[in-house]
Amino acid sequence: MENGLSLTLSANTYTILSFIVYILIILLIGIFSSRFSSKGLNEFFLGGRKMNKFVVALSAVASGRSSWLLIGLTGMAFTYGIGAFWAFIGYTIAEFFMFLYAAPKLRRQTEANNNLTIPDYFESRFNDKSMLLRWLSVIIIIVFMTAYISAQFVGGGKAFSTSFNVTPSLGILITAGIVLLYTLLGGFLAVSLTDVIQAIFMLFALIILPIIIITDMGGFSALFTKLSYDPRLLDPFAIGTGVILGFAGIGLGSPGNPHILVRYMSIDDPKKLKFSAYVGTFWNLIMGFSAMSIGLIGKAYFANANQLPGGDPENLFPYLAQLHLHPILFGVVIASILAAIMSTADSMLLVCASAIIRDFYQKIINPEKHLSDKQLVLMSRIIIVAVVLMALIIGFVGNDIVFWLVLFAWGGLGAAFGPPILLALFWRKTNRNGAAAGMISGVLTVIIWNQTPFLKSMIYELIPAFFVSLALTFVVSLLTQQKRYEILKKVE
Repeated sequence: MENGLSLTLSANTYTILSFIVYILIILLIGIFSSRFSSKGLNEFFLGGRKMNKFVVALSAVASGRSSWLLIGLTGMAFTYGIGAFWAFIGYTIAEFFMFLYAAPKLRRQTEANNNLTIPDYFESRFNDKSMLLRWLSVIIIIVFMTAYISAQFVGGGKAFSTSFNVTPSLGILITAGIVLLYTLLGGFLAVSLTDVIQAIFMLFALIILPIIIITDMGGFSALFTKLSYDPRLLDPFAIGTGVILGFAGIGLGSPGNPHILVRYMSIDDPKKLKFSAYVGTFWNLIMGFSAMSIGLIGKAYFANANQLPGGDPENLFPYLAQLHLHPILFGVVIASILAAIMSTADSMLLVCASAIIRDFYQKIINPEKHLSDKQLVLMSRIIIVAVVLMALIIGFVGNDIVFWLVLFAWGGLGAAFGPPILLALFWRKTNRNGAAAGMISGVLTVIIWNQTPFLKSMIYELIPAFFVSLALTFVVSLLTQQKRYEILKKVE
């Protein structure tokens, strides 16, 4: 081995065993949760609104980060240097605000009207008997979340390919199979409990790898000496104002991503969300700084991306782990990558299933037909299988890298739902027409901006789309004022 770079990546028995142990733990949680989650839709999709404050904190953080953190952010730090700081500080601030101020309101209002989903909330909050908002929400959720889930499977394929010397296609199938199995079994309870374990695995892997490598290099001074050949790597402002705004603007997606919002809705007591805010923020900061440090270490270790498997910076994290860690610890790192992927994919599968079964089938197609809770849960499980198949098709035919595919889906959901949700919670005059205008304008702006090279090169599409949606939600609500609806009277 020359400078550690000619290592042929191959599966090690200890690595495989430690990884299998992790998978067995996750599957056992799914089996343990299956009986509770089979009781009804409230249990399957929201855990019966009985979730612990610590579980909610870690589950919200883990489900929001996905493979974007371990695969995407480390690769971005490798490419841009310390400027990657702006990417995670934006969502950390946004989610702290959501936990402290928006989440308690959302939790109280959704319980008052027995809302299980975000489309449920929109319909009751705005007394939308036309079901316009439910239709729009279902379409947006299915389109963007299927793409988001697909990105997670692609991230899993990369991790397996780099770590175990299998083809990316086989890695995608393995990832999808594991996620599908325990989500089918345990529903929201299994997803939330496994999120806690996954968040711990992610944090451990993100901390242990930089400590070991920096120690081997001779400490922080040696690291910064190696990076000093390019001063831009250590300058957080070197990436330019437009890129900084784009990275920081990633946080605007947090208020509009349903797989995070349902975490707030699931807590047993809204007063406990303050505790969740501080725990979640601590976890976000530690994981963000650690992921950024791994990218910087990689830049000091490799001259350019061509020295990484496939010439892809998004393979940096598993490759560094393979080079520096004991096989058992390397198995933990691979488990942490899959944990990041699963913690988002499983949550989104549940949101997609709830949109199709609860919001489309139960509320739009057959509102008069009574089905037992067990029948609805069974149908939800069938839909989860269908969504996985759709996501796999996108994953096999798509060419986008994980980082940008995730950002596109994150932006679409954030711009469509974020402004209407925030205004609905904090401004009494927000109405159905304004919310509809915000959803439509947010989605269209994201798509048009993303597909226009000149605009896309200026700034991340979520930022203009979020403010266009915010403005139109506000203006249209003012121009078409309606009475204040009963949901506000019940909970305020």
